[in-house]
Order: sequence, then structure tokens, then C-alpha cells
Amino acid sequence: MVQQFKEVGPQRYRETFGRYFEDFIVGDVYEHRPGKTVTEYDNHLFTLMTMNTHPMHFDAEFAKASEFKRNIVVSPYTLALLIGMSVTDCSQKAIANLGMDEVKFTAPVFADDTIYGESEVLAKRESQSRPGQGIVTIRTIGLNQDGVQVCTFVRNMLIPGRGNAVEDRVGNY
Repeated sequence: MVQQFKEVGPQRYRETFGRYFEDFIVGDVYEHRPGKTVTEYDNHLFTLMTMNTHPMHFDAEFAKASEFKRNIVVSPYTLALLIGMSVTDCSQKAIANLGMDEVKFTAPVFADDTIYGESEVLAKRESQSRPGQGIVTIRTIGLNQDGVQVCTFVRNMLIPGRGNAVEDRVGNY
């Protein structure tokens, strides 16, 4: 997490987060902390909010008959959690997520698992059509408390250069 402080007055500072395009270095890996222990409530709420009706996610009796013997966490929740965990390090200043590729759920997630994330900068290039902005590509992986990889994906983000972010133009940021 890039945490910086901006002087907003005499002996007064405001914390800021995120990276400008110039701050990303290909090959750098950001470990996202804190982790998040997934609860049964998290899983049920996300499942119901997204209208996922598969009983593996909310019917314990059904799940007992499966190979896992218990409910599994709905996979879009795992993806959303990892995206959220990566925001302060990778996309706090982003203008837009441009796309995600190679999304893979490599092991099941269960209630009471703790998920940690890390992102590696794969590539970056200046935008040809948007001066002062660039495209950054990262690979994010999610690991459970035992170090087992549970998810991986590649994300492309449009990131402003220094002096070109929204917070650079908003007076109270």
C-alpha cells in the first residue's frame, strides 16, 4: 500500500493512497494487507445479492452430499474481494479498469478461510490517445491461510500520470 501524506496547511497533513503511472515498475510485487477472513454471512449475502441460485453456496444439506462436504464460497465474491484488496496499492488513482483476462479459480474457498492477495506489475505503456495517462497490466493472485492459490487474474487499468489524477484537481483531497 502506497501511503503518502500531503501537506494541507502548517503542521497539517492528509494521508493519500495509490500510485501514479510513473510509480509502477514492471516486475514489482505488491502484497495486499490486511487479509480477509471470509464468513458464511459474506458468502450468503453475496450469493443472494447476485441472485446465484446454486445450492452449493447456501444449502448446507445439499453441500454435504458433494465432494467438498460443505458450502463453497461463490467464486465472483473471491474475485471481487481480491480486486478490492488491491485497490490501495494498484488502482486507487485509476481512471478505469479496462478489462480482466485469464480469470482462474484454482482451489475452492470456504467460510473461515483467510484470503491474502498480491499483484505483480506485468507491463505498462503510455496511452497513445490520452496524454498524461498510461495503461498498467497486473496479475493478481489470491492465497488462502495455508498458502494455497485460490484465484488468479490479469487486469488492465488506465492510470493517470502525476498531476493528472482527479484528486490532483479537487481542492479538499
